[in-house]
Order: sequence, then C-alpha cells, then structure tokens
Amino acid sequence: MANSNIVVNNISLPVIVETSEKLPLVSLQIVFQNSGSVQDGKLPGLAALSAGVLNEGTSKLGSTKFANKLESKAISINTSNGKETFVIEVESLSEYFDDALGFLEELLNDKNLKLKTLEKLKLLSDSTISSREDDFDYVASKNLYSLLYKGTYLANPTIGTKESIAKISLKDIEKFYKENLTLDNVMISFAGDLKKYEKKIAKILSSLPLQSDKNELKYTPIVDKPKDITIKKDTEQAYVYFASKYNLDVKSEDLYKAKVAFFILSSSGFGSRLMEEIRVKKGLAYSVYGNLSMNLSHSLYQGHLQTKLESSDDAIKSVKAEIAKFVKNGVTKEELESAKKFILGSEPLRNETIFQRLNTKFSSFYKGYDEDHHEKELRLIEKLSLDNLNTFIKEHKEINELYFSIVTK
Repeated sequence: MANSNIVVNNISLPVIVETSEKLPLVSLQIVFQNSGSVQDGKLPGLAALSAGVLNEGTSKLGSTKFANKLESKAISINTSNGKETFVIEVESLSEYFDDALGFLEELLNDKNLKLKTLEKLKLLSDSTISSREDDFDYVASKNLYSLLYKGTYLANPTIGTKESIAKISLKDIEKFYKENLTLDNVMISFAGDLKKYEKKIAKILSSLPLQSDKNELKYTPIVDKPKDITIKKDTEQAYVYFASKYNLDVKSEDLYKAKVAFFILSSSGFGSRLMEEIRVKKGLAYSVYGNLSMNLSHSLYQGHLQTKLESSDDAIKSVKAEIAKFVKNGVTKEELESAKKFILGSEPLRNETIFQRLNTKFSSFYKGYDEDHHEKELRLIEKLSLDNLNTFIKEHKEINELYFSIVTK
C-alpha cells in the first residue's frame, strides 16, 4: 500500500513518501513500470538511448546551456533505465525545488530530439561498448546472461550492441516515449514535503499520454539445460561467473529463508561458506561471491570468482562441490546464529538515512509487498529455526544445475 497518492487526469498515482524536517534536500523519482530494456524489442539499447536523450537538455537550449541552468542552482535532473523500469530523478535544495520542477516541465515538453543529439549518443555508446570488451568481469557476466536467457531481452546487454545502436532512429525513440512514458505506468518516490509540491507535480504529469493497454511485465524463465561458455582473452587470471535457476517467486512467504541461506552460502564476507572453503582453505580464488537475485521479471542464483589461470578448473569443481554439500547437509546452528546477528545487527545501518528508508519502502511497494513487509521479514528471520531453514535448503536442489561463463587466456 502506498503512503499517499496524486490524482492526475482521474488516475490515482501511488506515491511512496519519506519526510524529514532536518533534510534540506527534496528528491522526486518518477518511475515508469515495465519500461526499461524489457521494451527494447528488436533494438537492444533503445531504452538506454531514450534515457540518454533526456539527459541532453531541451531542444531549445541544448545540453550545455540547460545543464548550466541546473548547475546555477545545484539542481540535478537525471534519467536512467534498468531491465524493468525507466526513471527520471529530480533533486535539489528545498529552496530551489520549485525551480527544479519548472526545469523538469521544460525538459518533458521540449525533448532534445535532434539528429545531432542522437549521433552524439551513438558515438558515446559505441565507445562504451568498445571499452567494455576489455572489462572481463563485464564480458563474463554478459555471456552468462546470453546463456541463461537465450532468445529473450535479458540475453542482450542493457546498453545494446554496436549493430543494434546503429539501427536506432529518432522515430524509434519517439515511439518508445509514446508507448512507455505514459501516465498509467507511473509510480512516484518522494523525499520531502509532498503536500507543498503536489499540485505542481500533478500539472507536470498531466501532459503525459495515456496508454490504452497498460504494460504488463511478464516473467522470463531461464531457458534450456545448464551449459558452459568459455571465451579466450589476453588476461593474467580467469574470470568465472556462474548461475542457476531458483524456483521461488518474488512474493513467496519463504523468501526470508532464502535470504538467510544465501547469506551463509556466499555473501561477500569472509565467513561465507564459499569464501571459507574456496579462498581461505584451498586458496583457489582471489574472491568468491554469490547472491540471490529476485525480480518481478526474472529470478536466479548467481555468483562469480577470480582465480589463477591454472586454478580455474579446480575452482569450478570446488564451487559445484560446496553448493552440492550445502543443499545436501544444510547449515550449522553456529552459521545460522552468526547470520542472524549480522542481518539483524546491521539493520540500523541499512536504514540510517532518509534515502535508504525511502528505497526500502519503495522496493517493497514495487514488488507488491505490504507496507510493513520489511519489519515482518526481520521478525521471521529472528525466529527462524535450524530445522526449518535446513528443510527449506534441501528442497531447492535446482541450484546444483549450474551454468558457467569463463574468461581465460
């Protein structure tokens, strides 16, 4: 349930709000659901280029002059996209937030949709894509997703490819805006005094078009059976990325158990099972880490490690063996208690600032949870028993079915 709402053209838009009298900043995020790279279609990078255009100022002023106007009052307007969402963020000191909203209105009504703008962004994208070819973590991760989600938008890098970027036209971007930057796709995240700016925000959003059919985000499963892909590069070490299916819905009542389980198995700390066995005891990796990624559009267990070239085969065997042992035997009482202490003890640090609290609340709302979901989850973690957790771990044998993406010499 949203904290509040703004009614625009007879549509009630959900708003997640966090306020603080001490905070001199105001922040607005306009989040368009199901409007990220999931909407790229046959043109990977379309959402990213569309976001890029909105970061190039207005057609009248251009990038530099528009940026100078923002900088003169320490205002930030930034557009970005993920796999599922397209986000416009506005931030400024409270004394200048009325001006910030005025600039946002200018931007939305006068996008810099010019050929020279698009050509500039294409050159920048090409340069980024080229530079990432030498980022072996990126290469291994990209190849892993191409295995896991072959034939779907998730198999493509969010930034696109050189071939797809070259094909994107101004008409494609205009169409993207028309179909995705729509009023019925909007969710709002706001830090500050919402009542003070509610009418102006509503006026700005009233110019957005309505879509006859609201975008519905579909779940994309991992395809086929486990496979490996190995790419040869001029590297001094091996980069190993791995993943598996995880048969748990993002709204499952057991999700808190999965969070504890994977914290014990492969969190970033030195106490994790993979770190202790593979790095500390066997010396087979410089680092090893894994996490559970649960999204509305897709879910998986994924991890990575770096190792010496000659140790990569042994490191991969060890990952498989440790995960198999984890599923078969579960965790110890000491591991569970240690995980509880860390997760519950570090909670105040994760919600220390107004923006951290707002992000937590918005993430819960976005995924369809109750308003008090986060607090409920912490109480469930506190009460979680060893038998309950181990029964749960043993039910998910699918994490033994690992995909590997390797970059080596």
